[in-house]
Amino acid sequence: MTNASFHRHPSLTIRTVPWGLGVLFTGGGLGMRAFTQGGTKRARPLLPAMLLASTMLTAAGAARAADPANSQGLGEVIVTAQKREENLQKVPASVQALGATKIEQLHIADFNDYIKYLPSVAYQSFGPGSSNVFMRGVAADNQSNHSGSQPSVGTYLDEQPITTIGGALDVHIYDVARVESLAGPQGTLYGASSMAGTIRIITNKPDSHGFSAGYDLQGNDVDHGSAGYVAEGFVNIPVIQDKAAIRLVGWDEHDGGYIDNVYGTRTFSTGITVNNAAYVKNNYNQVDTYGGRAALKIDLDNNWTITPTVIAQDERNGGIFAYDPSVGDLEVSHFRPEGQHDRWYQAALTIQGKIGDFDLLYSGGYMDRRIDSQSDYTDYSYLYDKAFGYASYFVDNAGNHIDPTQAIIGKDHFTKDSHELRISSPKGDRFRFVAGLFYQDQQHYIIQDYQVQNLASSGPNDISVDGWPGTLWLTDQLRTDRDYAAFTEGTYDLTDKLSVTGGVRLYKSTSTLEGFYGFSANFSSHTGEATCFGPAIVGAGPCTNLDKHISDTGETHKLNVTYKLDTDKLLYATYSTGFRPGGANRNGDLPPYQPDYLSNYEIGWKTSWADNSLRWNGAVYDEEWRNFQFSYLGLNSLTIVANAGNARIRGIESDASWRATQGLTLTASGAYTDAHLLADFCGGQPCTATNLVQAPKGQQLPVTPPLKANLVARYEWNINDVKAHLQGSVVYQSSSWSDLLTQAPNPVTGVYDPIRSALGQQAAFATADFTAGLAKNSWSLELSLLNAFDTRAQLYRYAECTIQVCAAETYITPNRPRTIGLRFGQKF
Repeated sequence: MTNASFHRHPSLTIRTVPWGLGVLFTGGGLGMRAFTQGGTKRARPLLPAMLLASTMLTAAGAARAADPANSQGLGEVIVTAQKREENLQKVPASVQALGATKIEQLHIADFNDYIKYLPSVAYQSFGPGSSNVFMRGVAADNQSNHSGSQPSVGTYLDEQPITTIGGALDVHIYDVARVESLAGPQGTLYGASSMAGTIRIITNKPDSHGFSAGYDLQGNDVDHGSAGYVAEGFVNIPVIQDKAAIRLVGWDEHDGGYIDNVYGTRTFSTGITVNNAAYVKNNYNQVDTYGGRAALKIDLDNNWTITPTVIAQDERNGGIFAYDPSVGDLEVSHFRPEGQHDRWYQAALTIQGKIGDFDLLYSGGYMDRRIDSQSDYTDYSYLYDKAFGYASYFVDNAGNHIDPTQAIIGKDHFTKDSHELRISSPKGDRFRFVAGLFYQDQQHYIIQDYQVQNLASSGPNDISVDGWPGTLWLTDQLRTDRDYAAFTEGTYDLTDKLSVTGGVRLYKSTSTLEGFYGFSANFSSHTGEATCFGPAIVGAGPCTNLDKHISDTGETHKLNVTYKLDTDKLLYATYSTGFRPGGANRNGDLPPYQPDYLSNYEIGWKTSWADNSLRWNGAVYDEEWRNFQFSYLGLNSLTIVANAGNARIRGIESDASWRATQGLTLTASGAYTDAHLLADFCGGQPCTATNLVQAPKGQQLPVTPPLKANLVARYEWNINDVKAHLQGSVVYQSSSWSDLLTQAPNPVTGVYDPIRSALGQQAAFATADFTAGLAKNSWSLELSLLNAFDTRAQLYRYAECTIQVCAAETYITPNRPRTIGLRFGQKF
């Protein structure tokens, strides 16, 4: 039985120039050649970014010669990716940053918006708050099961981790200093859930030097859908001049829906026909979000600062964010209520100070997230009945056949308590270091209640879970994950040009999973109550059939060599590792899954040219993913996690920014990724004549498209004392798969059924956004046309239950249709 989570399913400053987005550009069909590896031909780019860079350099020189007034270069970008303040161009790592102005220019308001401009990042989305993030092709499955693997990409809000299993926290992006993407293993400084990379959201902090405020109002309309609006604002108030300030931020957003639930019927093998007339609705998936943030910054003296922060958000959505192409474009036929209420808050405290010449920082945070959800599960009922006569099991107390359609009522309660203490030496020293201690306790209480109306709950026909009338399947579990770590990273300048960095993180992780899952003893003799070994210890379950514990210790490390060609250019080579803890399989007969590890070999460059009017950065990498964790659905669509073997990921990512003239700025970024299996996969077991190959050696890993790129052009000019602008952006990604497997055994018949061909491939797509606006003094007005050509991108393809049974109803999560909007804003 699939659980509902499967279905739903420090800071940057742009100092002078508002367009400081890096550009990563590699060319899909440009400069491709074939090479042979293990008898398999693969496409490899001949570093087309080199060609792009030389072209841009020549053009930059010509433009500057023709326009001497074009003397102002790109502004310096300050980041804290390595947990100390540094110029982005001096950081020997693959880092992309979307600054505050770029966020506003690109109309970035949420998770989906900023991810599309980060080429090394891929994701699968079931809707707001239900998206899973992957970086550099480190992805093997499409499961977001609460009992499965921890995420491979860490997400941080300021200094605090906010990563949760089952979906990245969908923080509304407003009054944010930057969104930063750190590609590759970040295990030394960021730990277990940053095996493949880290995403950081850094908010604007209170400023005690003066008052400031602003607001933005926007109205929009979605093609094939309904209208929406956004109202957001902030105020920064000095409480004690140059000593203390408070910053208050608020937002209220309504997103128009664009998925229609249309009339449909289902006829079961028992002769019962049902319809969804009670739930037919246009624009089914509207979203309402509101929230706020309050931060207080107190400078105790010249050395010590205290910053407490509280942020909270409440998000309600209806319907589903995918469509069923067998029903129609942007249409589904669902038979039970659907929607989700996701609300969370995070309280954080940061204390910064100095002890002598050393910087000391304490960061602590507590996050509480609750999700109430309802999901239609009719596909499971109908398709299992169609294949195996499933409906005949469902009767009322009198023994009469009933409507077997199911609904999933879910309740998820996450808490995360994290603490970090670190010390840093002066950044100007020849030898400089960062060292710290980290502790995290995260809990996830899970209720997944699979309900069938009028299901027998007493008498000889009773198949309801004991104490839960009408419940066919119940998950009532508590998961606890704890992490302890000590880390350090140090850099020594061997010469003025050559530096060496080394780092290590020692860790201990523990994970427990306890409670109940399964059917009534009257319905199943091998899953659920029939396997209980004691009274309930979690929630209100009927008994306990799950009590597992696993722990792990180890270390992860990093070695980097950096060579400065001159003050504007550097080369670096990095060897780094990442890890992800193991965990318990719910099924009592299965052993725990073990940790998996990622080794990264990377060569990169950071360069500025033509008086800093052009930046070109990039990296080439080879990553070995060992013993990787793979989730799949077994008997009763119960998620199983196995260590599947090894994979290799090779790629190139590059970014560039070019101020072509005083008014014209071009930015681009892109990534090419070749991620594939190194051996045949046979379900985590040895391949035999009966245990067949489910994914062959060389199989492309799922989720990540081989090519993802974007290009943004912005032109600004003056009309008397009014500033005007035009902007266009294009985002492209190639085709990808949503599942690793070519075939897998049917959970009922054991026959190997197709997987990839049944789900279908996610097609390549390109989208375009255009904006035009005016600004004068404190006010601005902008007209936007997003997804201008109404491209129907396929962000994810999935089935509601085991693919071998339910792929007949394949769902596609699309991007938002064409949206036209008008925004007015003021800043004081």
